[in-house]
Amino acid sequence: MEGFLNPVVVDARDLPEAWFLCLQKVLEVGFEYEITRGSFKNSKRKELDFVTVYIRHPGTMPLVPDVPQGVDAPTTMAYVESYLPYLMTSAKEKNEQYTYGEFLEPQIPKVIKMFKETGSGNNQACMTIGDKNSIDLSDPPCLRLVDARIRYGKLHFMVYFRSWDLWAGFPSNLAALQLLKEYMASEIGVYDGEIVACSKGLHLYKYAWDPAKTVLRI
Repeated sequence: MEGFLNPVVVDARDLPEAWFLCLQKVLEVGFEYEITRGSFKNSKRKELDFVTVYIRHPGTMPLVPDVPQGVDAPTTMAYVESYLPYLMTSAKEKNEQYTYGEFLEPQIPKVIKMFKETGSGNNQACMTIGDKNSIDLSDPPCLRLVDARIRYGKLHFMVYFRSWDLWAGFPSNLAALQLLKEYMASEIGVYDGEIVACSKGLHLYKYAWDPAKTVLRI
């Protein structure tokens, strides 16, 4: 038995800064290993043991990062807007095992109603993704919790990803979650707040190592 977990904390101003800071952390201290199950099986990835990402002003524009010329953008706002129904509705393509929206769609109005009727003094507005059968899927949901709370007059999201692709998934997921949070805050009648994101599997696949270095100019 050797080694100890190395939890990392990232404190960012906005979504793009969070992405850049996490790229740096994964390249600096990420644990490198071969994937034995899941996406890119038999390839390698670098992964943080556990990360907590505080994003103070997630609604600051732009919501997606800008990258140097010659590097393919990890995401775009056009993609985020097309991805939003996947997060908020139960619509599902034939080849999809699940969508986040099929779990979140029935919970979103209940959380809005809960806060409107009972105010901010509760800790029950936790929306879950996945069920007891998700463990049997070849690729179970990555996003598992969207925990909402109102404090200081603002709606905040605390989210948990069991596994999280930093290069393309992170910026798309967080931008879409921010849009969802803005919608819910407006419906509840409070200000938009912060995002605190946690994961025990924030990683860069091997194909993204060199582009990440280019983005960071290292």
